Amino acid sequence: MLLGAAAAAGVLATLPAAAAGENLPAYVRARAADADGAVDVAARNYALALAAQPGSEVVAIRAYREGLASGDLTLARQSAAVLDRAGVAPPDAALFAFADAVAGKRRDRAQAALQELADGPLDFLRPVLEAWLAFDARDRDAALQLGTLGGDALDRRYAAENHALILLASGRTAEGLAAVQAQLGSVREDPQLRWSAASLLAGRGRRDAAQALLAGDDPVLAPYRERLGRGAKGGARFGVARFFVRVASDLIADDTEPLAITLTRAALILDPDYARAYLPLADALSREGADGEARRALAAVPADSPFAREARSAEVAVLARADQDEAAVTAAQALSAAPGGSAADARQLGDLLTESSRFDDAAAAYALARQREGEAADWTLVLQHGAALEQAGRWDAALPILREAVRLAPEQPLALNYLGYAQVERGENLGPAVAMLEQAHRLAPQDPNIADSLGWGYFRQGAFARALPLLEEAAQAEEASGTVQEHLGDLLWRIGRRYEARYAWSAATLDADDAMQVRLSDKLARGLTGTAQ
Repeated sequence: MLLGAAAAAGVLATLPAAAAGENLPAYVRARAADADGAVDVAARNYALALAAQPGSEVVAIRAYREGLASGDLTLARQSAAVLDRAGVAPPDAALFAFADAVAGKRRDRAQAALQELADGPLDFLRPVLEAWLAFDARDRDAALQLGTLGGDALDRRYAAENHALILLASGRTAEGLAAVQAQLGSVREDPQLRWSAASLLAGRGRRDAAQALLAGDDPVLAPYRERLGRGAKGGARFGVARFFVRVASDLIADDTEPLAITLTRAALILDPDYARAYLPLADALSREGADGEARRALAAVPADSPFAREARSAEVAVLARADQDEAAVTAAQALSAAPGGSAADARQLGDLLTESSRFDDAAAAYALARQREGEAADWTLVLQHGAALEQAGRWDAALPILREAVRLAPEQPLALNYLGYAQVERGENLGPAVAMLEQAHRLAPQDPNIADSLGWGYFRQGAFARALPLLEEAAQAEEASGTVQEHLGDLLWRIGRRYEARYAWSAATLDADDAMQVRLSDKLARGLTGTAQ
Protein backbone atom coordinates (compact mmCIF):
# COMPACT_ATOMS: atom_id res chain seq x y z
CA MET A 1 0.00 0.00 0.00
CA LEU A 2 1.46 3.37 -1.01
CA LEU A 3 1.35 6.17 1.49
CA GLY A 4 -0.23 9.44 0.47
CA ALA A 5 1.48 12.73 1.24
CA ALA A 6 -0.42 13.28 4.49
CA ALA A 7 0.17 9.74 5.73
CA ALA A 8 3.85 9.92 4.85
CA ALA A 9 4.15 13.20 6.71
CA GLY A 10 2.56 11.55 9.75
CA VAL A 11 5.09 8.73 9.60
CA LEU A 12 8.02 11.10 9.26
CA ALA A 13 6.77 13.17 12.17
CA THR A 14 7.11 10.16 14.47
CA LEU A 15 10.56 9.15 13.22
CA PRO A 16 13.28 9.61 15.83
CA ALA A 17 15.56 12.54 15.10
CA ALA A 18 18.62 10.33 14.76
CA ALA A 19 16.99 8.14 12.11
CA ALA A 20 18.14 8.95 8.63
CA GLY A 21 19.39 7.44 5.44
CA GLU A 22 19.43 3.69 5.42
CA ASN A 23 16.67 2.97 7.95
CA LEU A 24 14.15 5.57 6.78
CA PRO A 25 12.64 3.41 4.00
CA ALA A 26 12.42 0.40 6.32
CA TYR A 27 10.68 2.44 9.02
CA VAL A 28 8.20 3.92 6.53
CA ARG A 29 7.48 0.47 5.07
CA ALA A 30 7.00 -0.90 8.57
CA ARG A 31 4.53 1.84 9.53
CA ALA A 32 2.58 1.34 6.31
CA ALA A 33 2.42 -2.42 6.82
CA ASP A 34 1.44 -1.87 10.46
CA ALA A 35 -1.46 0.35 9.39
CA ASP A 36 -2.53 -2.31 6.89
CA GLY A 37 -2.54 -5.12 9.46
CA ALA A 38 0.37 -6.92 7.76
CA VAL A 39 2.23 -7.63 10.97
CA ASP A 40 4.76 -10.01 9.42
CA VAL A 41 5.88 -7.39 6.87
CA ALA A 42 5.89 -4.72 9.57
CA ALA A 43 8.05 -6.87 11.85
CA ARG A 44 10.62 -7.54 9.13
CA ASN A 45 10.97 -3.86 8.38
CA TYR A 46 11.08 -2.80 12.02
CA ALA A 47 13.90 -5.32 12.45
CA LEU A 48 15.81 -3.57 9.66
CA ALA A 49 15.09 -0.16 11.16
CA LEU A 50 16.21 -1.30 14.62
CA ALA A 51 19.39 -2.81 13.20
CA ALA A 52 20.22 0.56 11.65
CA GLN A 53 19.35 2.49 14.85
CA PRO A 54 19.78 -0.05 17.70
CA GLY A 55 19.29 2.51 20.44
CA SER A 56 16.06 4.06 19.15
CA GLU A 57 13.27 3.76 21.71
CA VAL A 58 10.65 4.88 19.16
CA VAL A 59 11.58 2.10 16.76
CA ALA A 60 12.05 -0.40 19.60
CA ILE A 61 8.56 -0.05 21.09
CA ARG A 62 6.93 -0.58 17.70
CA ALA A 63 9.29 -3.44 16.91
CA TYR A 64 8.45 -5.03 20.27
CA ARG A 65 4.71 -4.98 19.59
CA GLU A 66 5.02 -6.18 16.01
CA GLY A 67 7.50 -8.87 17.02
CA LEU A 68 4.97 -10.28 19.47
CA ALA A 69 2.06 -9.93 17.05
CA SER A 70 3.91 -11.68 14.23
CA GLY A 71 5.53 -14.31 16.43
CA ASP A 72 9.05 -12.99 15.73
CA LEU A 73 10.17 -13.50 19.32
CA THR A 74 13.81 -12.75 18.52
CA LEU A 75 12.80 -9.26 17.44
CA ALA A 76 10.58 -8.89 20.50
CA ARG A 77 13.47 -9.86 22.80
CA GLN A 78 15.91 -7.49 21.11
CA SER A 79 13.43 -4.64 21.29
CA ALA A 80 12.54 -5.34 24.91
CA ALA A 81 16.24 -5.22 25.80
CA VAL A 82 16.57 -1.75 24.20
CA LEU A 83 13.53 -0.51 26.11
CA ASP A 84 14.73 -2.08 29.37
CA ARG A 85 18.15 -0.40 29.13
CA ALA A 86 16.43 2.92 28.55
CA GLY A 87 14.12 2.35 31.51
CA VAL A 88 10.98 2.62 29.38
CA ALA A 89 9.95 -1.04 28.95
CA PRO A 90 6.15 -1.49 29.02
CA PRO A 91 4.79 -3.39 32.03
CA ASP A 92 3.94 -6.51 30.03
CA ALA A 93 7.61 -6.96 29.01
CA ALA A 94 8.12 -8.45 32.48
CA LEU A 95 5.63 -11.22 31.63
CA PHE A 96 7.55 -12.02 28.46
CA ALA A 97 10.82 -12.07 30.45
CA PHE A 98 9.22 -14.25 33.13
CA ALA A 99 8.14 -16.84 30.55
CA ASP A 100 11.64 -16.93 29.03
CA ALA A 101 13.19 -17.35 32.48
CA VAL A 102 10.88 -20.17 33.57
CA ALA A 103 11.30 -21.98 30.24
CA GLY A 104 15.09 -21.61 30.60
CA LYS A 105 15.02 -22.73 34.27
CA ARG A 106 16.52 -19.40 35.36
CA ARG A 107 14.83 -18.89 38.72
CA ASP A 108 16.88 -15.77 39.47
CA ARG A 109 15.67 -14.08 36.29
CA ALA A 110 12.11 -15.21 36.96
CA GLN A 111 12.26 -13.56 40.40
CA ALA A 112 13.66 -10.39 38.85
CA ALA A 113 10.78 -10.30 36.38
CA LEU A 114 8.31 -10.68 39.24
CA GLN A 115 9.95 -7.75 40.99
CA GLU A 116 9.38 -5.69 37.85
CA LEU A 117 5.66 -6.45 38.14
CA ALA A 118 5.49 -5.26 41.75
CA ASP A 119 3.38 -2.15 42.30
CA GLY A 120 2.65 -1.88 38.58
CA PRO A 121 -0.67 -2.35 36.77
CA LEU A 122 -0.02 -6.09 36.36
CA ASP A 123 0.84 -6.71 40.00
CA PHE A 124 -2.44 -8.64 40.40
CA LEU A 125 -0.85 -11.51 38.41
CA ARG A 126 2.11 -11.85 40.75
CA PRO A 127 0.63 -14.08 43.50
CA VAL A 128 -0.26 -16.85 41.07
CA LEU A 129 3.15 -16.66 39.37
CA GLU A 130 4.95 -16.76 42.71
CA ALA A 131 2.91 -19.79 43.77
CA TRP A 132 3.86 -21.79 40.69
CA LEU A 133 7.51 -20.80 41.10
CA ALA A 134 7.38 -22.03 44.70
CA PHE A 135 5.82 -25.29 43.45
CA ASP A 136 8.75 -25.83 41.10
CA ALA A 137 11.14 -25.13 43.98
CA ARG A 138 9.36 -27.89 45.97
CA ASP A 139 8.24 -25.33 48.54
CA ARG A 140 4.70 -26.70 48.58
CA ASP A 141 3.69 -24.83 51.72
CA ALA A 142 4.51 -21.49 50.07
CA ALA A 143 2.77 -22.56 46.88
CA LEU A 144 -0.41 -23.47 48.76
CA GLN A 145 -0.52 -20.11 50.53
CA LEU A 146 -2.34 -19.00 47.39
CA GLY A 147 -5.49 -20.51 48.90
CA THR A 148 -5.54 -17.81 51.58
CA LEU A 149 -5.25 -14.86 49.17
CA GLY A 150 -7.72 -12.03 49.67
CA GLY A 151 -8.27 -9.16 47.25
CA ASP A 152 -11.19 -8.47 44.95
CA ALA A 153 -13.40 -11.06 43.25
CA LEU A 154 -11.07 -11.35 40.26
CA ASP A 155 -7.99 -11.92 42.45
CA ARG A 156 -9.84 -14.51 44.51
CA ARG A 157 -11.13 -16.39 41.46
CA TYR A 158 -7.70 -16.62 39.85
CA ALA A 159 -6.16 -17.64 43.17
CA ALA A 160 -8.80 -20.29 43.87
CA GLU A 161 -8.49 -21.87 40.41
CA ASN A 162 -4.71 -22.09 40.59
CA HIS A 163 -4.76 -23.25 44.21
CA ALA A 164 -6.95 -26.15 43.08
CA LEU A 165 -4.54 -27.04 40.27
CA ILE A 166 -1.52 -26.85 42.60
CA LEU A 167 -3.27 -29.22 45.02
CA LEU A 168 -3.82 -31.72 42.20
CA ALA A 169 -0.25 -31.31 40.92
CA SER A 170 0.97 -31.94 44.49
CA GLY A 171 -0.88 -35.27 44.65
CA ARG A 172 -3.50 -34.03 47.11
CA THR A 173 -6.27 -35.36 44.90
CA ALA A 174 -9.26 -35.29 47.25
CA GLU A 175 -8.56 -31.71 48.35
CA GLY A 176 -7.82 -30.67 44.79
CA LEU A 177 -11.04 -32.15 43.43
CA ALA A 178 -13.05 -30.45 46.16
CA ALA A 179 -11.37 -27.13 45.31
CA VAL A 180 -12.08 -27.61 41.61
CA GLN A 181 -15.71 -28.52 42.25
CA ALA A 182 -16.11 -25.36 44.32
CA GLN A 183 -15.24 -23.31 41.21
CA LEU A 184 -17.51 -25.18 38.79
CA GLY A 185 -21.04 -24.13 37.93
CA SER A 186 -20.40 -20.42 38.47
CA VAL A 187 -21.51 -17.81 35.95
CA ARG A 188 -17.86 -17.16 35.09
CA GLU A 189 -16.81 -20.82 34.96
CA ASP A 190 -13.93 -21.39 32.58
CA PRO A 191 -14.17 -24.81 30.83
CA GLN A 192 -10.38 -24.79 30.66
CA LEU A 193 -10.30 -25.32 34.43
CA ARG A 194 -11.99 -28.68 33.90
CA TRP A 195 -9.55 -29.54 31.12
CA SER A 196 -6.48 -28.52 33.12
CA ALA A 197 -7.65 -30.39 36.21
CA ALA A 198 -8.51 -33.47 34.15
CA SER A 199 -5.06 -33.37 32.52
CA LEU A 200 -3.39 -33.35 35.94
CA LEU A 201 -5.59 -36.18 37.20
CA ALA A 202 -4.88 -38.28 34.12
CA GLY A 203 -1.17 -37.60 34.52
CA ARG A 204 -1.37 -39.14 38.00
CA GLY A 205 -3.27 -42.19 36.79
CA ARG A 206 -6.71 -41.00 37.93
CA ARG A 207 -8.45 -41.29 34.57
CA ASP A 208 -11.77 -42.15 36.21
CA ALA A 209 -11.80 -38.86 38.10
CA ALA A 210 -10.56 -37.02 35.00
CA GLN A 211 -13.36 -38.41 32.83
CA ALA A 212 -15.90 -37.57 35.51
CA LEU A 213 -14.82 -33.92 35.42
CA LEU A 214 -15.38 -33.90 31.66
CA ALA A 215 -18.74 -35.70 31.75
CA GLY A 216 -21.96 -34.15 30.51
CA ASP A 217 -23.57 -33.07 27.26
CA ASP A 218 -21.67 -29.81 26.84
CA PRO A 219 -20.34 -30.03 23.25
CA VAL A 220 -17.15 -28.24 24.30
CA LEU A 221 -16.30 -31.06 26.70
CA ALA A 222 -16.87 -33.96 24.28
CA PRO A 223 -13.56 -33.57 22.38
CA TYR A 224 -11.77 -33.08 25.70
CA ARG A 225 -12.99 -36.51 26.86
CA GLU A 226 -12.05 -38.14 23.56
CA ARG A 227 -8.53 -36.67 23.49
CA LEU A 228 -7.55 -36.71 27.14
CA GLY A 229 -4.40 -38.73 26.44
CA ARG A 230 -1.81 -39.41 29.12
CA GLY A 231 -2.37 -36.12 30.88
CA ALA A 232 0.23 -33.80 32.43
CA LYS A 233 2.46 -33.78 35.51
CA GLY A 234 2.07 -30.12 36.34
CA GLY A 235 4.64 -27.48 37.20
CA ALA A 236 5.20 -23.79 36.56
CA ARG A 237 5.33 -24.17 32.79
CA PHE A 238 1.99 -26.00 32.83
CA GLY A 239 0.27 -23.78 35.37
CA VAL A 240 1.48 -20.38 34.23
CA ALA A 241 0.77 -21.13 30.56
CA ARG A 242 -2.84 -21.91 31.41
CA PHE A 243 -3.11 -18.94 33.74
CA PHE A 244 -1.84 -16.58 31.06
CA VAL A 245 -4.36 -17.94 28.55
CA ARG A 246 -7.13 -17.60 31.12
CA VAL A 247 -6.27 -13.96 31.77
CA ALA A 248 -5.87 -13.20 28.05
CA SER A 249 -9.33 -14.62 27.36
CA ASP A 250 -10.82 -12.44 30.10
CA LEU A 251 -9.07 -9.28 28.95
CA ILE A 252 -9.84 -9.25 25.23
CA ALA A 253 -13.32 -7.82 25.68
CA ASP A 254 -11.83 -4.88 27.59
CA ASP A 255 -9.80 -3.40 24.70
CA THR A 256 -6.47 -4.73 25.95
CA GLU A 257 -5.48 -6.68 22.84
CA PRO A 258 -1.70 -5.94 23.04
CA LEU A 259 -1.57 -7.38 26.55
CA ALA A 260 -3.57 -10.44 25.44
CA ILE A 261 -1.07 -10.98 22.63
CA THR A 262 1.85 -10.80 25.09
CA LEU A 263 0.16 -13.23 27.47
CA THR A 264 -0.61 -15.81 24.79
CA ARG A 265 2.85 -15.60 23.19
CA ALA A 266 4.34 -16.05 26.68
CA ALA A 267 2.06 -19.04 27.26
CA LEU A 268 3.34 -20.67 24.07
CA ILE A 269 6.94 -20.11 25.19
CA LEU A 270 6.10 -22.00 28.38
CA ASP A 271 4.07 -24.78 26.74
CA PRO A 272 4.35 -24.84 22.93
CA ASP A 273 1.88 -27.76 22.77
CA TYR A 274 -0.92 -25.91 24.56
CA ALA A 275 -2.93 -25.21 21.40
CA ARG A 276 -5.73 -23.49 23.36
CA ALA A 277 -3.45 -20.43 23.52
CA TYR A 278 -3.95 -19.82 19.80
CA LEU A 279 -7.65 -19.03 20.27
CA PRO A 280 -7.36 -15.83 22.36
CA LEU A 281 -4.21 -14.96 20.38
CA ALA A 282 -6.17 -15.09 17.12
CA ASP A 283 -9.06 -13.14 18.65
CA ALA A 284 -6.72 -10.36 19.82
CA LEU A 285 -4.88 -10.22 16.49
CA SER A 286 -8.17 -10.03 14.61
CA ARG A 287 -9.42 -7.18 16.79
CA GLU A 288 -6.14 -5.38 16.04
CA GLY A 289 -6.79 -5.76 12.29
CA ALA A 290 -4.12 -8.43 11.74
CA ASP A 291 -6.54 -10.85 10.09
CA GLY A 292 -3.94 -12.83 8.15
CA GLU A 293 -1.85 -13.47 11.25
CA ALA A 294 -5.00 -14.38 13.18
CA ARG A 295 -5.87 -17.06 10.65
CA ARG A 296 -2.29 -18.35 10.70
CA ALA A 297 -2.54 -18.67 14.48
CA LEU A 298 -5.71 -20.74 14.17
CA ALA A 299 -4.13 -22.88 11.48
CA ALA A 300 -1.50 -23.85 14.06
CA VAL A 301 -4.14 -25.75 16.06
CA PRO A 302 -3.71 -29.41 15.03
CA ALA A 303 -6.70 -31.15 13.45
CA ASP A 304 -6.63 -33.80 16.19
CA SER A 305 -6.43 -31.23 19.02
CA PRO A 306 -9.29 -31.12 21.54
CA PHE A 307 -9.47 -27.43 20.64
CA ALA A 308 -9.82 -27.97 16.87
CA ARG A 309 -13.56 -27.37 16.76
CA GLU A 310 -13.25 -24.20 18.83
CA ALA A 311 -10.56 -23.03 16.41
CA ARG A 312 -12.96 -23.48 13.48
CA SER A 313 -15.58 -21.43 15.29
CA ALA A 314 -12.97 -18.76 16.04
CA GLU A 315 -12.06 -18.64 12.35
CA VAL A 316 -15.68 -17.79 11.54
CA ALA A 317 -15.46 -14.83 13.91
CA VAL A 318 -12.15 -13.72 12.36
CA LEU A 319 -13.65 -13.81 8.85
CA ALA A 320 -16.72 -11.86 9.97
CA ARG A 321 -14.62 -9.21 11.69
CA ALA A 322 -12.59 -8.85 8.48
CA ASP A 323 -15.86 -8.15 6.57
CA GLN A 324 -15.49 -11.38 4.60
CA ASP A 325 -19.19 -12.01 5.09
CA GLU A 326 -19.80 -14.74 2.50
CA ALA A 327 -16.71 -16.66 3.58
CA ALA A 328 -17.81 -16.39 7.21
CA VAL A 329 -21.31 -17.66 6.43
CA THR A 330 -19.93 -20.55 4.36
CA ALA A 331 -17.55 -21.54 7.16
CA ALA A 332 -20.33 -21.26 9.76
CA GLN A 333 -22.69 -23.39 7.65
CA ALA A 334 -20.05 -26.10 7.30
CA LEU A 335 -19.32 -26.03 11.04
CA SER A 336 -22.99 -26.26 12.02
CA ALA A 337 -23.69 -29.07 9.54
CA ALA A 338 -20.62 -31.13 10.51
CA PRO A 339 -20.95 -34.12 12.84
CA GLY A 340 -21.22 -32.87 16.38
CA GLY A 341 -22.64 -29.51 15.31
CA SER A 342 -23.81 -27.69 18.43
CA ALA A 343 -26.46 -25.16 19.35
CA ALA A 344 -23.69 -22.57 19.59
CA ASP A 345 -22.62 -23.36 16.01
CA ALA A 346 -26.17 -22.92 14.70
CA ARG A 347 -26.60 -19.73 16.69
CA GLN A 348 -23.37 -18.29 15.35
CA LEU A 349 -24.66 -19.02 11.83
CA GLY A 350 -27.96 -17.33 12.65
CA ASP A 351 -26.15 -14.22 13.89
CA LEU A 352 -24.14 -13.95 10.66
CA LEU A 353 -27.22 -14.46 8.49
CA THR A 354 -29.08 -11.79 10.47
CA GLU A 355 -26.23 -9.33 9.91
CA SER A 356 -26.48 -10.12 6.18
CA SER A 357 -30.27 -9.48 6.26
CA ARG A 358 -30.96 -13.11 5.30
CA PHE A 359 -33.72 -13.34 7.86
CA ASP A 360 -35.50 -16.48 6.61
CA ASP A 361 -32.24 -18.41 6.69
CA ALA A 362 -31.40 -16.90 10.07
CA ALA A 363 -34.74 -18.02 11.48
CA ALA A 364 -34.03 -21.58 10.31
CA ALA A 365 -30.60 -21.49 11.99
CA TYR A 366 -32.06 -20.21 15.26
CA ALA A 367 -34.77 -22.88 15.11
CA LEU A 368 -32.04 -25.51 14.77
CA ALA A 369 -30.16 -23.98 17.71
CA ARG A 370 -33.32 -24.18 19.83
CA GLN A 371 -33.85 -27.79 18.80
CA ARG A 372 -30.30 -28.64 19.82
CA GLU A 373 -30.63 -26.79 23.11
CA GLY A 374 -33.94 -28.46 23.96
CA GLU A 375 -35.60 -27.20 27.11
CA ALA A 376 -32.36 -25.46 28.08
CA ALA A 377 -32.81 -22.79 25.37
CA ASP A 378 -32.69 -19.38 27.04
CA TRP A 379 -34.90 -16.41 26.35
CA THR A 380 -32.31 -14.59 24.26
CA LEU A 381 -32.20 -17.43 21.72
CA VAL A 382 -36.00 -17.58 21.61
CA LEU A 383 -36.10 -13.80 21.08
CA GLN A 384 -33.56 -14.03 18.25
CA HIS A 385 -35.66 -16.71 16.57
CA GLY A 386 -38.84 -14.62 16.84
CA ALA A 387 -37.08 -11.46 15.70
CA ALA A 388 -35.66 -13.18 12.60
CA LEU A 389 -39.15 -14.40 11.65
CA GLU A 390 -40.58 -10.91 12.21
CA GLN A 391 -37.90 -9.29 10.08
CA ALA A 392 -38.50 -11.92 7.40
CA GLY A 393 -42.12 -10.74 7.18
CA ARG A 394 -43.52 -13.88 8.81
CA TRP A 395 -45.47 -12.16 11.56
CA ASP A 396 -47.96 -14.97 12.21
CA ALA A 397 -45.05 -17.33 12.91
CA ALA A 398 -43.09 -14.73 14.88
CA LEU A 399 -45.83 -13.63 17.29
CA PRO A 400 -46.13 -16.81 19.39
CA ILE A 401 -42.35 -17.14 19.62
CA LEU A 402 -41.93 -13.51 20.74
CA ARG A 403 -44.64 -14.14 23.35
CA GLU A 404 -42.71 -17.19 24.50
CA ALA A 405 -39.60 -15.03 24.95
CA VAL A 406 -41.57 -12.64 27.15
CA ARG A 407 -43.03 -15.56 29.11
CA LEU A 408 -39.51 -16.85 29.78
CA ALA A 409 -38.18 -13.39 30.70
CA PRO A 410 -41.04 -11.15 31.93
CA GLU A 411 -38.58 -8.76 33.56
CA GLN A 412 -36.26 -8.37 30.58
CA PRO A 413 -36.78 -4.95 28.92
CA LEU A 414 -35.30 -6.15 25.61
CA ALA A 415 -37.94 -8.87 25.19
CA LEU A 416 -40.76 -6.60 26.34
CA ASN A 417 -39.65 -3.83 24.01
CA TYR A 418 -39.37 -6.04 20.94
CA LEU A 419 -42.81 -7.60 21.25
CA GLY A 420 -44.49 -4.38 22.36
CA TYR A 421 -43.01 -2.29 19.55
CA ALA A 422 -43.71 -4.93 16.89
CA GLN A 423 -47.40 -4.90 17.84
CA VAL A 424 -47.57 -1.09 18.00
CA GLU A 425 -46.06 -0.87 14.50
CA ARG A 426 -48.83 -3.12 13.21
CA GLY A 427 -51.57 -1.38 15.15
CA GLU A 428 -52.38 -4.64 16.92
CA ASN A 429 -53.31 -5.13 20.56
CA LEU A 430 -52.37 -1.51 21.29
CA GLY A 431 -53.42 -1.32 24.95
CA PRO A 432 -51.51 -4.40 26.18
CA ALA A 433 -48.60 -3.59 23.85
CA VAL A 434 -48.23 -0.09 25.33
CA ALA A 435 -48.50 -1.52 28.85
CA MET A 436 -45.66 -3.87 27.95
CA LEU A 437 -43.57 -0.92 26.77
CA GLU A 438 -44.37 0.99 29.97
CA GLN A 439 -43.01 -1.96 31.94
CA ALA A 440 -39.88 -2.04 29.76
CA HIS A 441 -39.36 1.68 30.37
CA ARG A 442 -39.72 1.24 34.13
CA LEU A 443 -37.05 -1.47 34.01
CA ALA A 444 -34.68 0.51 31.74
CA PRO A 445 -35.54 4.21 32.07
CA GLN A 446 -32.26 5.34 30.50
CA ASP A 447 -32.60 3.32 27.29
CA PRO A 448 -33.41 5.74 24.42
CA ASN A 449 -34.71 2.97 22.16
CA ILE A 450 -37.28 1.93 24.73
CA ALA A 451 -38.21 5.57 25.29
CA ASP A 452 -38.79 5.85 21.53
CA SER A 453 -40.91 2.69 21.45
CA LEU A 454 -43.12 3.88 24.30
CA GLY A 455 -43.40 7.38 22.84
CA TRP A 456 -44.40 5.86 19.50
CA GLY A 457 -46.98 3.70 21.25
CA TYR A 458 -48.52 6.80 22.84
CA PHE A 459 -48.44 8.53 19.45
CA ARG A 460 -50.35 5.63 17.87
CA GLN A 461 -52.93 5.94 20.67
CA GLY A 462 -53.26 9.66 20.02
CA ALA A 463 -51.72 10.58 23.40
CA PHE A 464 -49.44 13.24 21.90
CA ALA A 465 -48.68 15.06 25.17
CA ARG A 466 -47.39 11.84 26.75
CA ALA A 467 -45.43 10.95 23.63
CA LEU A 468 -43.55 14.25 23.22
CA PRO A 469 -41.08 14.15 26.16
CA LEU A 470 -40.22 10.52 25.43
CA LEU A 471 -39.54 11.05 21.73
CA GLU A 472 -37.57 14.24 22.41
CA GLU A 473 -35.49 12.36 24.99
CA ALA A 474 -34.81 9.53 22.54
CA ALA A 475 -33.88 11.93 19.72
CA GLN A 476 -31.35 13.71 21.94
CA ALA A 477 -29.41 10.50 22.57
CA GLU A 478 -25.89 10.47 21.15
CA GLU A 479 -26.62 7.73 18.62
CA ALA A 480 -30.29 8.38 17.86
CA SER A 481 -31.37 6.40 14.79
CA GLY A 482 -33.17 7.71 11.75
CA THR A 483 -36.30 5.88 12.92
CA VAL A 484 -36.29 7.84 16.19
CA GLN A 485 -35.90 11.13 14.32
CA GLU A 486 -38.71 10.19 11.95
CA HIS A 487 -41.02 9.35 14.84
CA LEU A 488 -40.29 12.72 16.44
CA GLY A 489 -40.93 14.48 13.13
CA ASP A 490 -44.29 12.77 12.73
CA LEU A 491 -45.35 13.82 16.22
CA LEU A 492 -44.15 17.41 15.80
CA TRP A 493 -46.14 17.66 12.57
CA ARG A 494 -49.30 16.42 14.26
CA ILE A 495 -49.05 19.00 17.05
CA GLY A 496 -48.47 21.84 14.60
CA ARG A 497 -44.71 22.35 14.99
CA ARG A 498 -44.10 21.84 11.30
CA TYR A 499 -40.78 23.62 10.84
CA GLU A 500 -39.29 21.46 13.62
CA ALA A 501 -40.91 18.38 12.08
CA ARG A 502 -39.13 18.98 8.80
CA TYR A 503 -35.87 19.49 10.69
CA ALA A 504 -36.32 16.10 12.41
CA TRP A 505 -37.16 14.38 9.11
CA SER A 506 -34.07 15.93 7.53
CA ALA A 507 -31.97 14.56 10.38
CA ALA A 508 -33.55 11.15 9.81
CA THR A 509 -32.32 11.07 6.20
CA LEU A 510 -28.75 10.82 7.48
CA ASP A 511 -29.49 7.31 8.75
CA ALA A 512 -32.04 5.92 6.32
CA ASP A 513 -32.14 2.99 3.91
CA ASP A 514 -33.60 3.37 0.40
CA ALA A 515 -37.22 2.72 1.38
CA MET A 516 -37.01 5.14 4.28
CA GLN A 517 -35.41 7.79 2.04
CA VAL A 518 -38.40 7.62 -0.30
CA ARG A 519 -40.83 7.93 2.61
CA LEU A 520 -38.94 10.86 4.14
CA SER A 521 -38.70 12.67 0.80
CA ASP A 522 -42.49 12.49 0.53
CA LYS A 523 -42.93 13.81 4.06
CA LEU A 524 -40.50 16.67 3.46
CA ALA A 525 -42.40 17.61 0.33
CA ARG A 526 -45.98 17.14 1.48
CA GLY A 527 -46.02 16.58 5.24
CA LEU A 528 -48.31 13.94 6.69
CA THR A 529 -51.54 15.24 5.17
CA GLY A 530 -50.69 14.54 1.53
CA THR A 531 -51.05 18.24 0.74
CA ALA A 532 -48.06 20.43 -0.16
CA GLN A 533 -47.21 22.82 2.63
